[in-house]
Amino acid sequence: MNYGQGAVLKGIDLTLHTGEVLALLGPNGAGKTTTVEILEGFRKRSGGEVRVLGTDPDHGDEAWKARLGIVLQSWRDHRKWRVRELLAHIGRYYQVYSTTERPRPYDADELLEQVGLEEQAMRPVAKLSGGQRRRLDVAIGLVGNPEVLFLDEPTVGFDPEARSDFHALISRLTEERKTSILLTTHDLREAETLSHRIAILMNGRISAEGSAQELAARYSGSVAVSYFIRDDEYHQRLAHDEVTDYLCSLLERAGPMISGLRVEPSSLEDTYLCMVREEKSADATAELSSLEV
Repeated sequence: MNYGQGAVLKGIDLTLHTGEVLALLGPNGAGKTTTVEILEGFRKRSGGEVRVLGTDPDHGDEAWKARLGIVLQSWRDHRKWRVRELLAHIGRYYQVYSTTERPRPYDADELLEQVGLEEQAMRPVAKLSGGQRRRLDVAIGLVGNPEVLFLDEPTVGFDPEARSDFHALISRLTEERKTSILLTTHDLREAETLSHRIAILMNGRISAEGSAQELAARYSGSVAVSYFIRDDEYHQRLAHDEVTDYLCSLLERAGPMISGLRVEPSSLEDTYLCMVREEKSADATAELSSLEV
């Protein structure tokens, strides 16, 4: 994807499988939104091949669009609509494309229960709190019972309870309905919790791809050891092949005094930050080498 003389996306290669959650991560400006907009059919690409449910998004008709669900970071609507009426109204558009081969669209009351908005069913959209409004955004994305669901920062504004409910909903969608989900988020813990696979987009390319555990083992390659001795907490980060010797020595020296011992692999956050630093360092080196002395 080119904007003017600059390439925003440089030949990225992605596959999303049935019933899978793929998290697309990357710093601001990496090209995540552009990628998702191309897949949704909102933006025409400069080149390359794209298929979503077997169709080129540039030529997707209304029946194809009805198989997708989209949750944007924000969208405008009629604020005077009552929540249930709005969902029921939108749902009627999907009835036209309901077939014996496709699950029926969600009933409004069923959807309100799914996203935890039963008590707000008759409330005007303008009267919803920020977190409730975000739940409504998710409900609107789900109303057509999509086969592929695009989630762009879906839990911004959620309190911990709403976030937990949302995570449970995503699990039900993938396990019971085999919905395929592409998720963009800056919440690395959420990506680690929800995704089966993660793709990290930097400078218009996929820099890494795999499960959170695979990426941690491949790129940061360290293990965090933490423990208490009396009231003092200690932390140590070690290479994988150093852990056994370290723990044996620690237990031999201070075994009876140790409590709360934890041995944890590097988190997705550790891996991601490590990759960002490496990418910035490589960019800086390339810039310096291009300077004329």
